[in-house]
Amino acid sequence: MSAVLQPDIQNHLLALLPKSEFLEINKSLQPIELPRGYAMVKAGAPVDHAYFPSAGVGSVITISSQGRRAEAGMFGREGFSPTSALVGGITSVHEVVMQVEGHGHRMPMKQMSDAIAQHSVFANVLARFVQTFVSQISFTALCNVSRQIDERLARWLLMFHDRVGGDEIALTHDQLSIMLGVRRPSVTTAIHILEGQKYIRSERGRVTIRDRRGLEEFAGDTYGAPEDEYRLLVGRLGTS
Repeated sequence: MSAVLQPDIQNHLLALLPKSEFLEINKSLQPIELPRGYAMVKAGAPVDHAYFPSAGVGSVITISSQGRRAEAGMFGREGFSPTSALVGGITSVHEVVMQVEGHGHRMPMKQMSDAIAQHSVFANVLARFVQTFVSQISFTALCNVSRQIDERLARWLLMFHDRVGGDEIALTHDQLSIMLGVRRPSVTTAIHILEGQKYIRSERGRVTIRDRRGLEEFAGDTYGAPEDEYRLLVGRLGTS
């Protein structure tokens, strides 16, 4: 599914829909601004809407009963969330929150369920994305137990770079510590390592990608397989 059929639509999944199908689904889409920190759904709360970002980056965060937080996966305009909306999930296990501000559309769950039942291409496109998102989460689990923090940071920065316009990423050390599930001093050390290699430049609340290719080489096989699967099953990944 590599052809973009609705070129004026910024969300990649919606852009893939045939015109007739999109026009029907568009009746239920509500434009929405997505500022940083906006919670699409809280852990344990009802799933009221499915969100289709056109810009920005969202995080799916796992929260333990003791309040420990770690990012399980991220998504931008290449996807939608919460993915449980595909199967009629009514309560979210995860928190889904915007890490980088953006905008997009949302669809109430009743209309979402109806659209999935009535429009086969829409349902198929969503299912393909969910498969790639599961692969992303599985690689996160692998990296968390087998890779050093600096390599994991390189992977996350590459994933963010795929989803934002330009080389500057608005990220704080606190956000990065949640993403990686480590303490802030460990994030600072990892950033210094990547800066020392001139892969990135870190300023207050901002990271600039200086050497994308070098960052990919440093990340090694922690990055790439889920992204290749997305291109195979859905289409081009990224904002450019």
